[in-house]
Amino acid sequence: MDRVEPEPESHAEIRAAVQALCGRFPGEYWRERDRERTYPSEFVAALTEAGMLSALIPEEYGGSGLGISAAAAILEEIHRSGCNGAACHAQMYTMGTILRHGSAQQKARWLPGIAAGELRLQAFGVSEPTSGTDTLSLRTTAVRRGDRYVVNGQKVWTSRAEHSDLMLLLARTTPRDQVAKRTDGLSVLVVDMREVRGRSLTIRPIRTMFNHGTTEIFFDDMEVPAENLLGQEGKGFRYILDGMNAERILISAECIGDARWFIAKARDYASQRVVFGRPIGQNQGIQFPIARAYAASEAAALMVEKAARLFEAGRPCGPEANMAKMLAADASWQAADMCVQTHGGYGFAEEYDVERKFREARLYQVAPISTNLILAYLGEHVLGLPRSY
Repeated sequence: MDRVEPEPESHAEIRAAVQALCGRFPGEYWRERDRERTYPSEFVAALTEAGMLSALIPEEYGGSGLGISAAAAILEEIHRSGCNGAACHAQMYTMGTILRHGSAQQKARWLPGIAAGELRLQAFGVSEPTSGTDTLSLRTTAVRRGDRYVVNGQKVWTSRAEHSDLMLLLARTTPRDQVAKRTDGLSVLVVDMREVRGRSLTIRPIRTMFNHGTTEIFFDDMEVPAENLLGQEGKGFRYILDGMNAERILISAECIGDARWFIAKARDYASQRVVFGRPIGQNQGIQFPIARAYAASEAAALMVEKAARLFEAGRPCGPEANMAKMLAADASWQAADMCVQTHGGYGFAEEYDVERKFREARLYQVAPISTNLILAYLGEHVLGLPRSY
């Protein structure tokens, strides 16, 4: 399928390199990992060796120093090639909190190792069983005792924790009844899980509908050095929000990649599958849904491009990043449903990879933020409607 490149720079060389790398990991590889629920270590190692996971880290710390549009191109091509970046995409953007809010010493301490792949920072401890997306109601506490914080509580849906050395943890350092604003009193700590795993930190895997490697985590008097505090104590909620725009833009790019994979898969099958003496793609009942999915994905790609452009220019992009995430997730899910319908019974057969990608695409209606929360954000903060929650 001829590609319409919506971005000013197509990053053609980067895309070609990603396509070549992904060619070494065909559907059989992903089917086996999905079937056994095992981590795609070989794929992650290949991306690390190629320097793709350090694209956003400045050159002075050993990264490529590229913009978010280049990182988006990497993740889009991974998903467009039939692979999945969820096992490691947080390695690309989670470090942004350290980069933007860490001290010079903290950046020098962690970023070179992250860039080299010697340190994995791809676990993000925010959501909790009782609060979900109501982040300001989280209950995990970090109490300062001398030169350390003592952490107690629980996190859930902390993906890749079993395959990460470090974790960004959002915890309450000041009780809610002692802060002037609801957004105060939360702090961000960098946890070296290698030092506490199996003792004061317990990780329990959560088996889900596809191979996502997500977990729940328990903290029992876990000690974290005070020097691991990022920025100012009590201001962590703002630091976390600051990184969410990058996450949403990059996840949006993955959704565009998925949509384009589904569309190409459906187009090829509809062109080759002959029923009643004619290719099924000749029938408008098949052809029109494919065309609609294509139009929706290209429109969503334009919003992803706009959000990335604003982000790279250092301009506010909250509405655009959220709309990009919602529209791209909708486009990928529309394309996924269409692709299954186009394949008929074969859409449910493992060997076609459609059912695997279908399950993977469903996630983005819920994570990293629910579509309903995006609509509520747009309604209140963009359109000026009364707060709905």
